[in-house]
Amino acid sequence: MAKRQKTSNSRPGRLRIVAGNWRSRLLDIADVPGLRPTSARIRETLFNWLEPRIHGACCLDLFAGTGALGLEALSRGAGRVVFVENSVPAVAALNANIKILGAAGAVVRHMNALDYLRGENTEQFDLVFLDPPFASDVIEDVCRRLDERKMLTDKASVYIEQERSKAEPTLPEGWEMLKNKTAGNVRYMLVRQKT
Repeated sequence: MAKRQKTSNSRPGRLRIVAGNWRSRLLDIADVPGLRPTSARIRETLFNWLEPRIHGACCLDLFAGTGALGLEALSRGAGRVVFVENSVPAVAALNANIKILGAAGAVVRHMNALDYLRGENTEQFDLVFLDPPFASDVIEDVCRRLDERKMLTDKASVYIEQERSKAEPTLPEGWEMLKNKTAGNVRYMLVRQKT
């Protein structure tokens, strides 16, 4: 798994919210080996893509880690974010940051992401953030489960982040790639079901 990416606006162990209600807020993050928060630069690009759809959106942040994506979404007006994370220290730090921000609409599920997808959940999401550990190989399986379980609303988008050197994931039938960019050793994509 990749190491934390440093940016000019953050230091190791800190996360900076890029924009929205909590713009420039610095938050502590857990010291978990291999924890790799999405860089501020990538988050800025992603949320520019999502701008028309973020307000009031119901989001799922799988493999939440630091919660960088979900917290950024809430800062920019998302209505609800379900954070799913398995690491005890990461969950503790995420809960602490949610409390500091007073982040209404944040729900943390301390569990394995695949177990969450296998569960009894019937909620549908407008946006899914899918940023698993780089060493894992679960993106295609997660997309298939989201599709089969009908966990996406009609116009939902799924953000995927992976190591640049890996082959692009094979998407479920009827899905399409909207955006596909690279930054350093990261490939990041926005996909959706065809309407």
